[in-house]
Amino acid sequence: MLLTDPAFIRKLESLYLLARKVLGGTLQADRKSTKKGVGITFADYSEYSIGDDHRAIDWRVYARLETLMIRLFELEEDVTIYFLLDASHSMDSKFLYARQLVAALAYIALHSMDKIVIYGMTDRLSPITVPTLGRGKTLEVLRALEDTKTFEGTSDFNKAVKTLQQWHPRRGMVIPVSDFFFPNGYEEALKFLQWNKHEVFCIQTQNPDERRCILKGDVELECVETAQRRKITITGSIASAYEQAVRQWNTELETFCARHGIGLVSTSSDIPFDEVIQKILRRGGLVA
Repeated sequence: MLLTDPAFIRKLESLYLLARKVLGGTLQADRKSTKKGVGITFADYSEYSIGDDHRAIDWRVYARLETLMIRLFELEEDVTIYFLLDASHSMDSKFLYARQLVAALAYIALHSMDKIVIYGMTDRLSPITVPTLGRGKTLEVLRALEDTKTFEGTSDFNKAVKTLQQWHPRRGMVIPVSDFFFPNGYEEALKFLQWNKHEVFCIQTQNPDERRCILKGDVELECVETAQRRKITITGSIASAYEQAVRQWNTELETFCARHGIGLVSTSSDIPFDEVIQKILRRGGLVA
């Protein structure tokens, strides 16, 4: 299904309506800043100084204390959502599924007036969209995702997030969408994002065939990212060891995220994408 098909967009609209119902119209966690200024929620008083906005003077306080005081309010920061879509060739078989997940969350974010940026990721970042805000940009974003292909490069999550930080030093919410089979691991990159004050929510997507080994006998395997070849004899015990290694890798990712307060949803491409988004929404959105 194309990402701009009317049937697909109707599914996205249903998910947005669910988000409004269960989350009040935002995917993000608490976005209130500790900064003070003109806003909605009252935070504190401050003595009036020349140059302050006279409209913020509280005349009732002046009547009691004969001192000019201005009201301060909490500001809601404009926090950008950064999608890091794994575009390495290891994602080929599940790339449409991953793009559907990103499309759904981006649709909800744009309709909730959150700013988004989407990057394709290998050992580098390739812009899929520029920083985008507003529901009027929805179709443009869906078209960009629809046209996106995987590209050359070995997965390097660490290098990708350091590039993101160079380009966007201001804190935001970072959503990596990947199988998380990073040769150099994921721990350093996730810690780096948190150290730089980003909220992080991981979406792990794999194929059922990646979680089990159906090969037997003498085979020659080729790495889809490096094109390296290796001959190997796959016995029953080797197949079992592979499946156990994948389960352990996924369990360790889940444990790491839970320990560090990072949100995570793990899914398989045989599960409808809208069911995954519903699960995220019903459990509280993009929070740990």
